[in-house]
Amino acid sequence: MKNKHNIGDKVLFSGNEAIALGAFEAGVTVASAYPGTPSTEILENLCTYEGVYAEWAPNEKVALEVALGASFAGARALATMKHVGLNVAADPLFTAAYTGIKGGLVIVTADDPEMHSSQNEQDNRNYAYAAKVPMLEPSDASEAKEFLKTAYRVSEEFDTPVLLRTTTRVAHVKGIITAGAAECSSAKLGIEKMPEKFVMLPGHARKRRVELEKRLARLRDFAEIFPENRIEWGDKQKGFITSGVSYLYVKEAFPEASVLKLGMAYPFPDRMIRDFASQVEELFIVEELDPFIENHVRALGIACKGKELIPAMGELNSHLVRNAVTGAAATDLFAPVPIPMRPPNLCAGCPHRGIFHAISKLKVFVAGDIGCYTLAALKPLSSMDSCICMGASIGTAFGMEKALGKDALGKIVAVIGDSTFMHSGITGLIDVVYNRGFSTVIILDNRTTGMTGHQPNPSTGVTLSGDTSTAIDIEALCRAIGVKHVITVDPHRHLDAEKVLRQEIDRPEPSVIITKAPCALLPEIKKKKDKKLYTVRAKNCTGCRSCLRIGCPAIEWVPLTPEEAKQLGYKETQKGHSYINPVMCIGCGQCAPLCKFKAIAVVGEDND
Repeated sequence: MKNKHNIGDKVLFSGNEAIALGAFEAGVTVASAYPGTPSTEILENLCTYEGVYAEWAPNEKVALEVALGASFAGARALATMKHVGLNVAADPLFTAAYTGIKGGLVIVTADDPEMHSSQNEQDNRNYAYAAKVPMLEPSDASEAKEFLKTAYRVSEEFDTPVLLRTTTRVAHVKGIITAGAAECSSAKLGIEKMPEKFVMLPGHARKRRVELEKRLARLRDFAEIFPENRIEWGDKQKGFITSGVSYLYVKEAFPEASVLKLGMAYPFPDRMIRDFASQVEELFIVEELDPFIENHVRALGIACKGKELIPAMGELNSHLVRNAVTGAAATDLFAPVPIPMRPPNLCAGCPHRGIFHAISKLKVFVAGDIGCYTLAALKPLSSMDSCICMGASIGTAFGMEKALGKDALGKIVAVIGDSTFMHSGITGLIDVVYNRGFSTVIILDNRTTGMTGHQPNPSTGVTLSGDTSTAIDIEALCRAIGVKHVITVDPHRHLDAEKVLRQEIDRPEPSVIITKAPCALLPEIKKKKDKKLYTVRAKNCTGCRSCLRIGCPAIEWVPLTPEEAKQLGYKETQKGHSYINPVMCIGCGQCAPLCKFKAIAVVGEDND
């Protein structure tokens, strides 16, 4: 079903949905991304608009290269990613700043202060500075849509890629959005050979480097008149320079104060900053994460207060900002309410649980990767010992192997998901084969990109738009790379998987174990009608708690008093018994082999 909005329609959209609408209104025809919270929903919504080609790429570098190619052909193109994804796409980004564009090119980078779903808290405003490209930063959903459209105009006017920075709050906040008119690119669609612009040989690149500096100078002048860089005069006793969602916190905390809002996070409007600073008695810089604005203001020789008051870690809020600036508790502002902790856990029936339970028995070092399976690092599985970035598990294991030599045999495994293997794990495996390693790599194939919301990937055979495509055969791919020993196992049968694991980790050459079972949350699994659910035979349960070692949330522990134990026919010394919640159980059967007393059985088969 395709999305369609008439001009003037009012809709309640999140920031990501608003960006998708903005891309459609801006005339974007090609969009590529790799899913990653908090950016994922942009492409999931954009693919529902008529006339837009949207895809999940294998990784963010490929996504930006696809968008750049579309731009070279004269189309307006979009690449979206979470903040760490821009690290992967940095290679084409820095050179694209030299080549410039033809059709407008915008890269959305979604930062994650507080690390709600990320392994670090980097501030990607630094990429704008390092790559010498402009960056716009909306503060709410409505601005997100309009700023994206503005970004395309800036891109084509200044012949440059443009970064649009959001954060988790802006990406997911809901707001009233007004649908607008569609725009068109100023570029002509078609192939045009321009080797001096697009072929970055050193001789060409040196000339483009000069043009890059000229462009940056023009952008600095443009920043002074850019309407989204604006001064809101109020009480001049306190003045604030801020941007993005921090602007909203400042306005809530100090509604009467004077504010310089930077809609363009880079480059800076120096004359505007100096003029504003000269007219306020005390200047504060409020920004999340790095002192990006603050450092520039101080470099201009302007006295200000920033990170000595405002935290450099985590998310801000209006209550925190008021307290930090005034040093007094804000009684009239809503203070964040601490919510009960919800321990993260693999889902009931998760196929990863079985293989990690098997791994836990081997006492090996587990080089892990990014995915929902990273939760296996937590108790009771405790089966992951490192996790750095997408695709790093294989290289980490191989590096340990090379450091330790033959002593590493049988002591290290790498674990990586199917989508992450496609993202950046393949090259690590090539390194193992090419440089004569013996690492054992476990590829967890659950038929989806689970962590970010069940998006398809190149191994699933389905595209973003739901079309059937070629499914990359992971086993055949590993063999093509040169791995001679590739074994596929069912992770739910973890005792069988354990035997394979013990065999392969002692093999003195590369081996790959593919655990193949669909994610428990896929619709076809959740709706399956012939599931064999499991239950606990109360008469057989001794309260040994062995079944709890697998950490399945469907298995509950029911404590008993001596009197209750006696009434139920247990020994008075039994402290409790296990119970399988029938609402949560999906019938994977991983729990049954754990009980040597045969207290776990399929429902309907528990009376023998």
